[in-house]
Amino acid sequence: MTIRKFALAALSIVSLVAGVGWVHAEGPTIADLLKDQDNPKSVLTNGLGVQGQRFSPLDRLNRNNIKGLVPAWAFSFGGEKQRGQEAQPIVYDGTIYVTASYSRIFAVESRTGEKLWEYEARLPEGILPCCDVVNRGAAILGDKVFFGTLDARLVALDAKTGKVVWRKKIDDFEAGYSYTAAPLIVPSKRGPLLVTGVSGGEFGAVGRVEARNPENGELVWSRPVIEGFVGLLDGKPSTMTGKAGETWPGEMYKTGGGATWLGGTYDPETNLIFFGTGNPAPWNSYTRPGDNRWTASRLALDPDTGEIKWAFQTTPHDGWDFDGVNEFISFDLKKNGATVKAGATADRNGFFYVLDRTNGKFLSATPFVKQITWAKGIGPDGRPIYNEESRPGDPSKAEPGKPGKSVFSVPSFLGGKNWMPMAYSKQTGLFYVPSNEWGMDIWNEPITYKKGAAFLGAGFTIKPIFEDHIGSLKAIDPATGEIKWEYKNKAPLWGGVLTTAGGLVFMGTPEGYLKAFDAKTGEELWKFNTGSGIVGSPITWEQDGEQWVGVVSGWGGAVPLWGGEVAKLIKNISQGGSMWAFKLPKTVAAK
Repeated sequence: MTIRKFALAALSIVSLVAGVGWVHAEGPTIADLLKDQDNPKSVLTNGLGVQGQRFSPLDRLNRNNIKGLVPAWAFSFGGEKQRGQEAQPIVYDGTIYVTASYSRIFAVESRTGEKLWEYEARLPEGILPCCDVVNRGAAILGDKVFFGTLDARLVALDAKTGKVVWRKKIDDFEAGYSYTAAPLIVPSKRGPLLVTGVSGGEFGAVGRVEARNPENGELVWSRPVIEGFVGLLDGKPSTMTGKAGETWPGEMYKTGGGATWLGGTYDPETNLIFFGTGNPAPWNSYTRPGDNRWTASRLALDPDTGEIKWAFQTTPHDGWDFDGVNEFISFDLKKNGATVKAGATADRNGFFYVLDRTNGKFLSATPFVKQITWAKGIGPDGRPIYNEESRPGDPSKAEPGKPGKSVFSVPSFLGGKNWMPMAYSKQTGLFYVPSNEWGMDIWNEPITYKKGAAFLGAGFTIKPIFEDHIGSLKAIDPATGEIKWEYKNKAPLWGGVLTTAGGLVFMGTPEGYLKAFDAKTGEELWKFNTGSGIVGSPITWEQDGEQWVGVVSGWGGAVPLWGGEVAKLIKNISQGGSMWAFKLPKTVAAK
């Protein structure tokens, strides 16, 4: 089924269910969301389309005129709540909706940057965010916008006024649960569904994917991602995930991790939701022999029931904190004269994977960072060929009170690529991957689970492996795994990527620059310094016949908190909290 046909089918579903109160006619519909990538006048989804390709068909900005791009306005989030600003804004009908640190959301006039309304969640004492007080974006449907909060709540707001429509608890923040991802909205037989995961990756929080009625927030289905747990459907127990005890010893699965903290994508052609899962808990892998399914994996779920249709584990029995949450992007792979419905993901473990998105079949995996030590490669079945000398030692075999053997491992636990989303260009057929070249000293320690406490069982120190750069933006050919070009950056890259039909790639840097590159060659064409490090994801949209570019600026995220020696190297980067909008200046007539 083509995307166009599916969008029409989804529109029919919306028409059927509108009468029962699932969707308001005012505002964007599910059909609008499904065709978001092809409509340059708005940005309705995280990823500029439900597939998450982050490709815009706009070409008014190109390599010939990009040097003329200038700021149109800047909007400050205000106050002292700076920290990491990792959001991707959404744009609809002259309004930008952008989230900010400490669980805030703003509605801003898209032409002027004037604030229309602001909502700030009232956070309780004792919240336990793993990796800074970030929020990665909102979702929109009908007359509501939706976003999550650091105390593990999901909030629906009136899009015009910012007034709370409903507020639902996802889980117990005192047990380490939180929520930082942008929600995903997908079609189903019963109408649009609001799909979320859970954050809380270093507290033993067990991952799951859930779907709610966007009209009232009521839970429709819930799917745990760890084997042995039973899901929910329409308020009743449904099926068990996997087979109890198959790859987990004893009751370790009950605090097994696998947090689904980055959110998901959706493919209309296969009618599948794709989610990644986090690392198993604790990090000390000797406490949990086995593959520990389905941590460090990519899952495909049925939007109607939440059932897992296929799963692929990138790092079985992970011992390095290689979360598998990184986005799975649907695309059509052209190889050897054939076209395959494929999906790609650049894993934290340093390998770039291509899978058949219809069934999860492994197609290829190639390294996209250098000097990988934890594995010698990926076998023909997609399973890693481990280098056991690179697994940190068993502390139970060390002297009493001493940690296990320390090893130097590449990549570091912050990954060859972390949360920052890559982009795929339909024009070049390349993926643009924000990556980092670093390693870590890592050792295991004894650990016992305690509610609300970090559940690691490991220590670490991150170190750069090259003198001239850590960050690296790479253009990768998914058919071969070949790196077509590379841009090296002194500081780590921690923000998302955007590509356009104008032959451009946009990316921000911790040094504060928003940069534009030639998509074919990697040549740097333009840059502008926003005054603080950029760890958000750029967007572009058409307005009044002009192409605009927007990005959130504000240094933070996991690097300054967990980065070890790397964090010391970049400790002087200024914090901030603002959104910038750019466009080409109008020609001024000469007197």
